[in-house]
Amino acid sequence: MQTLNEWLSYLENLHPKNIDMGLERVRAVAQKMDLLVPAPLVITVGGTNGKGSTVTFCTEILKADGKTVGTYISPHLHVYNERVSINGMPVSDHLLMQSFAAVDAARGETSLTYFEFGTLSALWIFKQRKVDAVVLEVGLGGRLDAVNIVEPDVAVVTSIGLDHIDWLGSDINGIAREKAGIFRAGKPAVCGQINPPPAIAETAQNLGAMLAVKNQDFTFSRSADDWGFTSGISQQALAHLPLSNLPIENAATAIQAVLMLPQPPSEAAIRAGIKQARLAGRLELYTDPMPMMLDVGHNPQAAEYLREYLLRNPVRGKNYALLAMLADKDAAEVTRVMHDCIAEWHLAGLDVPRGRTARQLQMDTGVEAICYNQVGHALDALLEMIGANDRVIVFGSFYTVSAAQQWIKEHNRG
Repeated sequence: MQTLNEWLSYLENLHPKNIDMGLERVRAVAQKMDLLVPAPLVITVGGTNGKGSTVTFCTEILKADGKTVGTYISPHLHVYNERVSINGMPVSDHLLMQSFAAVDAARGETSLTYFEFGTLSALWIFKQRKVDAVVLEVGLGGRLDAVNIVEPDVAVVTSIGLDHIDWLGSDINGIAREKAGIFRAGKPAVCGQINPPPAIAETAQNLGAMLAVKNQDFTFSRSADDWGFTSGISQQALAHLPLSNLPIENAATAIQAVLMLPQPPSEAAIRAGIKQARLAGRLELYTDPMPMMLDVGHNPQAAEYLREYLLRNPVRGKNYALLAMLADKDAAEVTRVMHDCIAEWHLAGLDVPRGRTARQLQMDTGVEAICYNQVGHALDALLEMIGANDRVIVFGSFYTVSAAQQWIKEHNRG
């Protein structure tokens, strides 16, 4: 393979299933490549909502503490390189291709899924570059996710919701048990959900993990200009922390996680990391060519946070919603949550695997809306109709935000 795209095409067609739950194959290759401990410090982050921002906060805090940090996330918005970064910078095509070649050589006859192959690739890069710490986002599940081959110093479950029910089931306690499968015996574990399902504490107890739960072992409080964090389990209190455009409840989870590391960062690093944290596609604001907010939120929990943000930060005019979602997401509940803060709905189709058409989205939600084939067509129309005091809220999927960012880039270039 001569290009990154050729490699990615090869990865997509390597295994008969896109998702194949189980760790035997990927662990065997990882052991052969000596990747089970990719760095001196390891944080794994699983859950339903809040993974991306929690990973970002952890990364920025550790960076501010002077460490070289490898970060692995999924999915990406525009290019695959976004999934693997060192100190916030996506790695090069060349380094990715080197890693793919190393994994391909080591796997022999072992078949790997796209995500398994990509996970091993990221771990290989981090080990080759001798990073001080890695922050790894767990993919679809937890216990049987490829990232769970790694032995973490701290494991985080941000929140539990009904997502990926085809793979994880529709029982919230059962999903919680799968997510908590990233906990380890004798190691710290953090749950960022208030009153989580009983399976979180049960799994931690059965495994012998040291669990810290939000509102039980650590808390946060917000004021108009700043916020505070208190941890009984870490005996730490931080006042007047900087606000972020990312959810501070996830910042609190990240702070508790880094405080439980064998070498916790300084208070100054925590403050600097919170201030620096940014995440593409999360409450991302634009003014040109029109006032817009982009958010990748695609389930009711994410919609609830987006709604709260919009109500806390009103505009003088109206909020126009541009929604495009995948077929396996709960669009009806998402629109119900957002209903009271949206003046006018615009729906667009997603021409991707599992994508919904705008008409399907309208039938599934029952909202009165204008429908478009593509996100770009909807934005063209909205540009002509909104006023100076209005705002367009683009949300529903990584694909939706990616299409909107591409439209913004092309429009501003033109």
